[in-house]
Amino acid sequence: MVALSVSRLHSLPDPEQRRWLTLAGVCARWLTLALASPRRRRRRRPPPQSNNAMESSEQSPPDSGAQEVNPVFLQQLRELDIPEEAAKQALLHTRNVSAEEAAMYYFNKLENEEEGDEDMMFKMVFVVNMELSMGVGKVAAQVGHAAVGLYQAMQEKNTWREMAWKWDHAGAKKVVLQGTNMAHLLELQALAMSLSLPTKLIQDAGLTQVEPGSSTVLAIMGEEEMVNNVTGSLKLL
Repeated sequence: MVALSVSRLHSLPDPEQRRWLTLAGVCARWLTLALASPRRRRRRRPPPQSNNAMESSEQSPPDSGAQEVNPVFLQQLRELDIPEEAAKQALLHTRNVSAEEAAMYYFNKLENEEEGDEDMMFKMVFVVNMELSMGVGKVAAQVGHAAVGLYQAMQEKNTWREMAWKWDHAGAKKVVLQGTNMAHLLELQALAMSLSLPTKLIQDAGLTQVEPGSSTVLAIMGEEEMVNNVTGSLKLL
């Protein structure tokens, strides 16, 4: 974040002092938004006309004379932990006016994107291979393996990691369903993967109740409506 000592701040010319103080204010505003609970920050979403206007504004290309970003402004944005590419885009969209304008653009855009996701609900489902003769404890253990395995796999991609965070902070909804057999689980996994949903298929070591390599549970995570397109017809276990 902004790293500038008070003594160094006072040694700067007045315009530079004002600039750093403004950036510090922007940073503090962002921290307030980031630390707020999603449920507490739930607001009415902007009307469609406003969204369309914003999308049109974001998609319109900057003037040809503003293609090169101001390196000083870029460095100031990077010191706010804004990703470099996002900082460049913010500067281009604000015509390189100032780091303050670009920072406000970035954080406002970030806030609007988060508000747009507030109505989305995520869930993790587990499809159990009912063809296998597994006891209640065995099924519970396999579902646990699937939950941990899928959650770990989701840390490998930024978009999946963000999805897992939203799911966790919205109550971590989990549903256990009945699958027919291994072929059924593989079919569901292929369908989920075609929809870009993260999945995890558990294959048992075969030390207790089932044969080695048996596919016991399929875990799928995603936005609720998308997951329902895959498993919506299955019965609860």
